[in-house]
Amino acid sequence: MLHNTKDSMLRARAAKVVPGGMWGHQNAANLPEGYPQFFASGSGCRVRDVDGNEYIDFMCSWGPVVLGHHHPEVEAAAARQAAMGDCQNGPSEAMVELAELLVDTIPHADWVQFQKNGTDATTMAVVFARAGTGRRKVLVATGAYHGAVPWTSPSLSGVTAEDRAHVDHYAFNDIASLEAAVDRHQGDLAAILVSAFKHDAGFDQEMPTHAFARRARELCDATGAALIIDDVRAGFRLHIGGSWEEYGVRPDLAAWSKSIANGHPLAAITGNDRFRAHVSKTFSTGSFWTAAVPMAAGVATVTALRRDDGIGHMRAMGERFRAGFAALSDKYGVPIRQTGPVQMPLVLFEDDADLAKAHIFCSTALRAGAYFHPKHNMFLSVAHTAADIDAALVAAEAGFAAVARG
Repeated sequence: MLHNTKDSMLRARAAKVVPGGMWGHQNAANLPEGYPQFFASGSGCRVRDVDGNEYIDFMCSWGPVVLGHHHPEVEAAAARQAAMGDCQNGPSEAMVELAELLVDTIPHADWVQFQKNGTDATTMAVVFARAGTGRRKVLVATGAYHGAVPWTSPSLSGVTAEDRAHVDHYAFNDIASLEAAVDRHQGDLAAILVSAFKHDAGFDQEMPTHAFARRARELCDATGAALIIDDVRAGFRLHIGGSWEEYGVRPDLAAWSKSIANGHPLAAITGNDRFRAHVSKTFSTGSFWTAAVPMAAGVATVTALRRDDGIGHMRAMGERFRAGFAALSDKYGVPIRQTGPVQMPLVLFEDDADLAKAHIFCSTALRAGAYFHPKHNMFLSVAHTAADIDAALVAAEAGFAAVARG
């Protein structure tokens, strides 16, 4: 039985001073029964809520925690920098160090510019593409998420038609659809923006086909448009050099954020030399964008990922996770679908349009000590060990049994 006394009190207090009590994707009101809203601490692959309940964490702060919560090397680097200064009149040496490290790590990157979150990065990447091409139109996949601002927000509240006047759509992995969208905007196409893979919440994930990835690159080369990869969610979890490296396709611009500094607030755009001069002439700024502590954390994070083959470890743990779920599905006769990369698992139940099965599963597993999500892709970290996966599968078994009982 989970204790939630303090969480309930904080929700009541928040409801008086925060519209709706909470906003956005971290609103626990959208999660199954029993999920906490407020957290107290985290260590490795475990988090503790304000009532002291501990969970094996499969959301990793919705992606930013890639090495594990409170990673000792990252936090030591952050503390050293914090002792000297963080938000100052200009950046610290750590900014140059991190930029050099990213250019050395990411094959398509000739330069880097930093921001604060993923929405900053995707938005400025579009701005840079327009500056570099002198054109207006941007193509995005139907249903894709690229941030919480009017030009791309999934909500239409407060959004005008003018905000999206120069955004058009194609179907992910549908070459004919992409070609048709390109043809509609001949002479005015600034960019094709594409996610690392299709990860729309509540739907089966879909990796890009080699043919689709290559065709997107060919169309940009033929039209002079920029190919932008939104690697905010998947960056540094699929490939250390960028998520489309394994397809042999490199973007002109890429947006990064979640995993870049292991939970410290930071984002980046990487790009090739074609856009360097245009970026330097475009005004983009934020008083917190060059804060030194996240830069130092970023250096430590990327260094550890490279040194320890963090992506290989997450892939191995993801395969263990997926195999365990498949075995439990068979054991209890509860069909599921597992899609996307194993490092970012998505588990959906068959015949579960209203998510009733998913909610029963997640609430039961939560009580048994595992924090899963009913419809969003989850995240593994380098801190997840085989023992952690196995312990989570014990909690998952309780969830499968509950679904089987109805």
